Amino acid sequence: MSLMENNTKVTEFLLLGLTNDPELQLPLFLIFLLIYTITLVGNLGLILLIVLDSCLHTPMYIFLGNLSLVDFCYSSAVTPSVMTELLIGKKVISYNDCAAQTFFFVAFCTVENYLLASMAYDRYAAVCKPLHYASTMTTRVCIYLSIGSYVCGFLNASINTGNTFSLFFCRYNMIHHFFCDIPAVMVLSCSDRYFSELLLVYVVSFSIFFALLVICISYIFIFITIAKMHSSAGYGKAAPTCASHFTAVSIFYGTVIFMYLLPSSSHSMDTDQIASVFYTMIIPMLNPLVYSLRNKEVKSAFTKIFQVAKQSVMLYF
Repeated sequence: MSLMENNTKVTEFLLLGLTNDPELQLPLFLIFLLIYTITLVGNLGLILLIVLDSCLHTPMYIFLGNLSLVDFCYSSAVTPSVMTELLIGKKVISYNDCAAQTFFFVAFCTVENYLLASMAYDRYAAVCKPLHYASTMTTRVCIYLSIGSYVCGFLNASINTGNTFSLFFCRYNMIHHFFCDIPAVMVLSCSDRYFSELLLVYVVSFSIFFALLVICISYIFIFITIAKMHSSAGYGKAAPTCASHFTAVSIFYGTVIFMYLLPSSSHSMDTDQIASVFYTMIIPMLNPLVYSLRNKEVKSAFTKIFQVAKQSVMLYF
């Protein structure tokens, strides 16, 4: 039931999903299946390419490999359950499963937040301090920055998930969303959620603005350095990788700021769902495309691996 007695604690939630129109459910399922397949192939393929090609064992690609893993993970926390909802109409999710989905989604989103900041610092070191790049961005530094991103991500998820699910849910269990996103769940609570909303805004604001500060400072120096370049070859080498990263940053932070830095009471549910589809499904699909289509090293590695695979198949037959 969507409405429960005041003294009964909610043990499961009912997701309204994207649509109740039977004519739209199958087309949406097919669209999301295509998106998820591209996400799966793109991100896992990029990780495999980075692992197999020793030429890509550099700081930039270590971060990019982690970014692809994170994109795959947080998309997988949401997309398969949405496709199940559309295909078989199952929209009930248990309290514990809802909390788990929230935790993993928030964790990997936050990891991506800090990885994007780490990648911005890497681009700053590569463009602005090229002679010192090898000593600045060592393998140890990359590992520390990557591990730090995961630690911050899971710590942030623990705080926000605990903050949300420590609230008491006693009346409505109908989530106006297609997955257990924090604003959509929090608004159902019959507790006083002022402090919880405040904590959510503060924690998310710190994560976003700290990462954005690193990114903005890095790009200010990058743009100044590029503007001073007299060589078109130097500009041509610096611009593509920075442009790819800057595109990914703009898309990611635009939707996250819209979703989490406004109080849940001011959100339009329909607008939230459109934004959520974008950052839960579209961004993880776009990132490997953004980073690979304009990247000569990735194209070269892919061609090399493809040729080796082709020769192996020909020898086998």
